[in-house]
Amino acid sequence: MEKKSKRIVSLVTMMLLFFIVMAANFRGCFSAASQTPIKGKPTTPANDRVGSSVFFRVTGNVYPTGHYSVILNIGNPPKAFDLDIDTGSDLTWVQCDAPCKGCTKPLDKLYKPKNNRVPCASSLCQAISTGQNYNCDIPTEQCDYEVQYADLGSSLGVLLSDYFPLRLNNGSLLQPRIAFGCGYDQKYLGPHSPPDTAGILGLGRGKASILSQLRNLGITQNVVGHCFSRVTGGFLFFGDHHFPPSGITWTPMRRSSSDTLYSSGPAELLFGGKPTGIKGLQLIFDSGSSYTYFSAQVYQSILNLVRKDLSGKPLRDAPEEKALAVCWKTAKPIKSILDIKSFFKPLTINFIKAKNVQLQLAPEDYLIITKDGNVCLGILNGGEQGLGNLNVIGDIFMQDRVVVYDNERQQIGWFPTNCNRLPKS
Repeated sequence: MEKKSKRIVSLVTMMLLFFIVMAANFRGCFSAASQTPIKGKPTTPANDRVGSSVFFRVTGNVYPTGHYSVILNIGNPPKAFDLDIDTGSDLTWVQCDAPCKGCTKPLDKLYKPKNNRVPCASSLCQAISTGQNYNCDIPTEQCDYEVQYADLGSSLGVLLSDYFPLRLNNGSLLQPRIAFGCGYDQKYLGPHSPPDTAGILGLGRGKASILSQLRNLGITQNVVGHCFSRVTGGFLFFGDHHFPPSGITWTPMRRSSSDTLYSSGPAELLFGGKPTGIKGLQLIFDSGSSYTYFSAQVYQSILNLVRKDLSGKPLRDAPEEKALAVCWKTAKPIKSILDIKSFFKPLTINFIKAKNVQLQLAPEDYLIITKDGNVCLGILNGGEQGLGNLNVIGDIFMQDRVVVYDNERQQIGWFPTNCNRLPKS
C-alpha cells in the first residue's frame, strides 16, 4: 500500500461505502452549543451570497508528500488548522485536545473544545450515524462519531460546532457556524505513517459535509473544485465562480440516495487508443487517495498490458523500490518522466453514457519518478485494500486539471490547466 490510500473509507456494507459511524463511550464536559447560523452578515442579499465562492491555496503533491492539504481557520478568535482534502468522506474533523490519543500535532495545534457540542438530537448527528442504530434517549446528550478508513485508520470523537471565518470572492467576510468532529482518539494501524495534518476536510455529498452546510446557510452553492499541481501546491474552491462557463468536460454523477461519494460511469478503458475489453467500470473520484485503485481483475489486466508493451524496451523490474508495488529502472537513474515517457502508452477512460466524454491520461498521469530514480505505476490493486469491485480515481489521475464536483447539477467535470498558476479572481 502506498503512503496514502487512507481516505477511502472502509466498506463494511457495500452500498454505504466509505464511512461508518458508531456510538462512542466518551463522555466529556461539553455543554449545548449556541447554534448562531452566521456572524457578521454582509450587506449583499442571501441569494447573491449563494452565487459567491471561497478560494483556498493548496499545498502538497502525490509524491513524495502523499497528500494535498489546505488551511482553514476555526473559532473566534480564529485558529489555523491544516486539513487533508477529501472528497471521499463527509465529516470534517480536527485533532482534539480532550485529551487526544494518537494525535500527530503538539498541544498548541490541537482544537480545544469550549462548551460547543452538537446535541445528539441534531439532524446532523443523525446524518453521520447513517447505517447504525441511532439512539438519542436524552436529546441534549453529545453526538459521538467514529469514522473508519480503508488503510485501517480511524477517528473517534464528538461533534462540535464553531465559527469558520470565510472570505467570499465578493469581498464579504462571513463567520458561519459549522458542525465538525473533534477527534480525541486516532488510530493508524496500516504499514505507513499518516499525513501530518491536523485533520480531514470532508467534502463528500452527504448532509454532514461542509459543502452541504454552507449551502443550507445560503452562503455558497453546493459545488467544490480543486486543482492539484503535478509539482506541488494548487488551489481549492467552494462555489461556482472559479471555473469557466464553457470548455469543461462533464459526466453525470451516479444518482443514488445512499451514495455520498462522487461516483460516475459506466466507462470503458482504452490503452494506446485501442479498446482493452475492460468495460462497465463504475468510478469514484476521491481526492483523499493519492493513487488510483482498480478492482483486482481490472488491475491485473492493466498491468499485463503495460508489461507486454514494455517488452524489448530498456526497462527492468525494480523490486528493491519500496515507493509503490510495481516499479522499473534503467541503466542510469531516471531524472524526469520525459526520459521514459515514450516507453509507455496513454490510457483513456471513455464514459459510455456521456457522448464524447473521455478522461485522457498521458503516461505522466499514471506514473511517478521516485527519489531513487525509478519509475513506478501509480495504479494499485484495490482488492488488496479491501475495496472489492470498486474503482477509485485518485489524485494522480487528476493532476494539472481543475476537477469540479457540481452537486447542484449532479455532474463531475474537468479541464486541463497549469495548477501552479493561481486564478486571478
